[in-house]
Amino acid sequence: MEPVTLTTERLCLRVFTPADIDEVFEACQDPDIQRWTTIPSPYARVDAENFVRAMVPAGWRDDSEYTFSVRPREGGPLIAAASLHHPRSGTWEAGYWTAKEHRGRGHMTETVLGLARWAFTDLGCQRLEWRAEVGNTGSRAVAEKAGFTVEGVLRAGLLNKGTLRDAWIGALLPSDLGLPSPLPYLPARS
Repeated sequence: MEPVTLTTERLCLRVFTPADIDEVFEACQDPDIQRWTTIPSPYARVDAENFVRAMVPAGWRDDSEYTFSVRPREGGPLIAAASLHHPRSGTWEAGYWTAKEHRGRGHMTETVLGLARWAFTDLGCQRLEWRAEVGNTGSRAVAEKAGFTVEGVLRAGLLNKGTLRDAWIGALLPSDLGLPSPLPYLPARS
């Protein structure tokens, strides 16, 4: 797929460019981003260069991961990174990090909802999943504010820095956002 640009009420989501490398490097010095995400730790400038110049374009080219930089609509600093990845059988997974100085303002919830709407309306997504290591309460708060239903814990469900870790898993369905589903859904009886 060719990269697309998405907008929300306050934000612009676009593909990363080489001009973003310095801001990615700076944001990823945050110990919380290194602890809770699968980025390398320590995070070197070459890691930011590889992310922007190789990983992001490869994901778009291969239709395996659509990664966006998140900035204010009117322009400004890098707020966050967000992606849709691991497509399988109509399901995508959302992943994200927010630069430390931009947390607590609702930017990531707005971003995740923008990605979800795009996934459900343009990608044929039937189910959007979210995973985070158990204990990553910031990521969980974003997912819950965006409407994800936390469905449980996957034992050894997340590989992070060479170690399998337990992961929370949640899902968002098109109907959770008032959107039609590409397939009918028959929930289990309680």
